[in-house]
Amino acid sequence: MDQKKIGMFLKELRKEKELTQEELAERFRVSNRTISRWETGTNLPDISLLVEIAEFFDVSIPEIINGERKEMNMTQETVETAAKMAEYSGNEMKVGKKTTAGYLLMGFGIFIIIFALISINPDSSWGAVYSKLGTIFAAVGLYLVIKTKFIKRWTRALTVIGFLLLMFALFHTSDYMAAKYSNQVPRFNYLVEYTSETPNTRYFETLFFTAVQQDVGTGNEHIEVHKKKLSQSLKEYFYVVTGQYDKYGRR
Repeated sequence: MDQKKIGMFLKELRKEKELTQEELAERFRVSNRTISRWETGTNLPDISLLVEIAEFFDVSIPEIINGERKEMNMTQETVETAAKMAEYSGNEMKVGKKTTAGYLLMGFGIFIIIFALISINPDSSWGAVYSKLGTIFAAVGLYLVIKTKFIKRWTRALTVIGFLLLMFALFHTSDYMAAKYSNQVPRFNYLVEYTSETPNTRYFETLFFTAVQQDVGTGNEHIEVHKKKLSQSLKEYFYVVTGQYDKYGRR
């Protein structure tokens, strides 16, 4: 089945009626973008709309499926048309399954994130691990959902990247608010330090601030938050990842 050929045929039929895409979209109660996708062959009309489209343009459904007008031969051509109809329906089912799988993955990912942030102790590194894992699941699900909605790959890629950046910002903002106002250590830290001289003080380094937990294990335990420049954080993070932090340590 040639989707582009079907799209060109639908476009020709619309022009014969001297209709714009907007007018046709209003006639079939769909969006202008949907009509554009039909005519470019990116998507095909729902099978439930085929009868209505055929009646409106005064063509047969097999002619739409074949993408051209012609006299129907009720032998071999009928068999071919039936096969194309089955393929057409199969394409719709595949798209539906991908969309459903995408929503399920998104829901599962969000569930993991909520579970990690609410149920796992902030002192445990597993909270950050599960949050990141949930974000990956949600991002894959989002990609599957928008794959059937957006035409260009770069649009899909930008949408997923935007989602990841949003989650990154939410994680670090919630960490900052929890440390500053709820006396809670940050989950998304890349380094935890303490010294023998001050065993009751711990330093939690994140990309945007340092949380200093003082008087650990006492009734006066509290956290002080100190903002820092992103350039400094990235430099420190590089030293930690490459194992050079001790060489460049500040304390």
